[in-house]
Parts: sequence; C-alpha cells; structure tokens
Amino acid sequence: MTNTQSLGGKPTAQPTKELETFENPNPNRDFHIHMEIPEFTCLCPKTGQPDFAVLYLDYIPDQLCVELKSLKLYTWSFRDEGCFHEAVTNRILDDLVAATSPKFMRLTAKFYVRGGVFTNVIAEHRKAGWTPQPRVDLTQFAPNSNIRG
Repeated sequence: MTNTQSLGGKPTAQPTKELETFENPNPNRDFHIHMEIPEFTCLCPKTGQPDFAVLYLDYIPDQLCVELKSLKLYTWSFRDEGCFHEAVTNRILDDLVAATSPKFMRLTAKFYVRGGVFTNVIAEHRKAGWTPQPRVDLTQFAPNSNIRG
C-alpha cells in the first residue's frame, strides 16, 4: 500500500513556524474567536524534560484570521525547543499578532505541574486606537467546552 494514512504509514505534515491566514468574513463586526489547544508541548530549557500546557487563544480579528491547520503545525514546532514558559507564551502571541494584526488578542498558557508548581502566563495585545464594545454579560465558554463527555 502506498497510502500514507494506512496502518504504519508516516504522516506527511511537518511542524512549521509559518502561520497562514484568511480574510475576515465580517471585518465590520467585532466578534470573539476562542480556541483551546490542549496538547502544547515544549522542553524545559534547564533539564530538557517535556513541559505540557493548554493554550487558550482569544481574539477579535481585524482583516485577517489565523488558519487552524497552520496554527496546529505552528504550535507543534515547539515540541523539541527549550523554552521558558514566559518566553514561549509571549513569542507565540507576537507571532500571531504579526501574522493577523488583530484588534485584540489574548493568549493564556496553563502549564501542568512541574516540581509542585503550576504556571499560568497571560499575554495580551490591543491594536492602537481600538476600543472594545461595552461588555454584554453572556455565558462564557467553559473549559473543555468542545469535548464530549
């Protein structure tokens, strides 16, 4: 069999630092995009041991949105890199902002316990001159809201 998806076949997708975008389907409206990336991994720069995190990406796009497959391959590209939690969170936010120029973007990285310590890092970007609409209090997305069970 030559199908790469057959049992034992090697996947053809490769990690990459390239983020792809697509045009915002409604740039005249501020709308909230929420993504949960539960399988983020990088390496501890001191020990080389793996660090695991859930990334929560919330943003209000301007003209561009980030394409999901490229985001998956981008986050995968950190798997073999030594990164401090604070540095990798800010780097990912900077790269996403550079690719999409959003009105607002927040990246929350919740790292699993290491040595008895949980680390949460939150980094934000606001486009100059953008002010949010007044908040309407509605039910927020619950953690793991897209997972069955």
